[in-house]
Amino acid sequence: MNRRSFLKRSTFAAAAFGAPTIVPSTIFGQNAPSNRIEVGFIGIGRQGFNANLPQMMAVPGVQVTTVCDVDSWRMEEAAKAVDAFYATQTGRSSHKSCVKRSDFRELIADKSIDALMISTPDHWHVPMGILAAKAGKHFAMEKPVSLSVAQGRMLADAVKRYGVTARTDSEFRSLRVQNHAVELVRNGHIGKLERIEIFFPSDPTPVGPQPDMPVPSELNYNMWLGPSQVVPYTEKRVHDRLQHKLRPNWMRVSTYAQGMISNWGAHYFDMAQWANNSEHSGPVEVEGHGEFPKSLWNTMINFEVTYRYANGVTMTCAQTPTSKPSIQYFGSDGWLKVSDYPGTLTSSNPGLVVRNSGPGELDFSGALWDKNDFIASIREKREPLEPIEAGHRAISVSQIGLIACQLSEKLRWDAEKERFVDNNYADALIAAPVERTDWAV
Repeated sequence: MNRRSFLKRSTFAAAAFGAPTIVPSTIFGQNAPSNRIEVGFIGIGRQGFNANLPQMMAVPGVQVTTVCDVDSWRMEEAAKAVDAFYATQTGRSSHKSCVKRSDFRELIADKSIDALMISTPDHWHVPMGILAAKAGKHFAMEKPVSLSVAQGRMLADAVKRYGVTARTDSEFRSLRVQNHAVELVRNGHIGKLERIEIFFPSDPTPVGPQPDMPVPSELNYNMWLGPSQVVPYTEKRVHDRLQHKLRPNWMRVSTYAQGMISNWGAHYFDMAQWANNSEHSGPVEVEGHGEFPKSLWNTMINFEVTYRYANGVTMTCAQTPTSKPSIQYFGSDGWLKVSDYPGTLTSSNPGLVVRNSGPGELDFSGALWDKNDFIASIREKREPLEPIEAGHRAISVSQIGLIACQLSEKLRWDAEKERFVDNNYADALIAAPVERTDWAV
């Protein structure tokens, strides 16, 4: 297949899946077998199947060769989708080459796989990422990258130590409406940044007590639990069976995720830190309050958290039963707001909405779409648009906010040492979760 034919079919397939068709010029012509990057997928649930898989397959010069999931039904559906995609690309009536593996360690050990897309529940991110880094595997990882500040630091340090390319898989830096707002703030077009205001979308009503249930035949529940403690299976703890469209239930269980302050915070706090030029640092003070349901779905809801930065910027984030996602930047000369998703940009100065960067100004208009950026960063041996270190710093903002709400205290934060100032009890909560190791047997 020649290059033009390959790109045409890739673009068509991306459109069919609803994937972006932004293709980096830096990897045009890289689709020859000798230059191809082979990618393995770990986790093929809602995000992995519906977003990450079609987007990755649409990147020129990439072939998804292997899929892995502890749910055999999901793994089989993903393998079918991969084979159907490449059958269309090659013009064959059928294409059966996608390998299915139920143990992620087999992908990490497979020398034919160059890179991994990790789209598992959050409690698996750090163990998988560290093992991948040790094995020299490049990886993109769904946000949020960790469940604690200490755990995230372990992951970021492992990436640096082993020299792999690792990308936080948040699309917000690639969304023009989001990076345009950051660009305008960083270039001083609303004056000195003074305040950031963020709203997160509302959560569904927490479910009540759930009965213990037999483990479905398609699910390796022990491996799904992985490093977390053993508890009885119930569907509302894991994900609804035999589908991959609904938001998974584990996202509302604090053992495996941290709720909206983490799920959306991974996006919006990254934008805020980027705009504030503090993406490798963090705030110096935090306080907040929230509700913690006494149910299986027990992640924090209906919260408000306030952060203060050393440069005087104040940031508030809140979730209410009716709130919708947005981020607003207030400066000494005006404001900018990105509302809803993927976002609409408005401003106190309407001319800013269409303003392009001038000479000498920061310009993010050429940012690649997230999967394209990941593959280009591997080829070019550069950092991706949102490296794991930045993803760790963003989710640390969520995590210290959550701790402030748990303690109902104003806390001081040392972003350099990643510790609270003079508060040993709060410090104990930044530690990595207690893990079991029998999953590794």
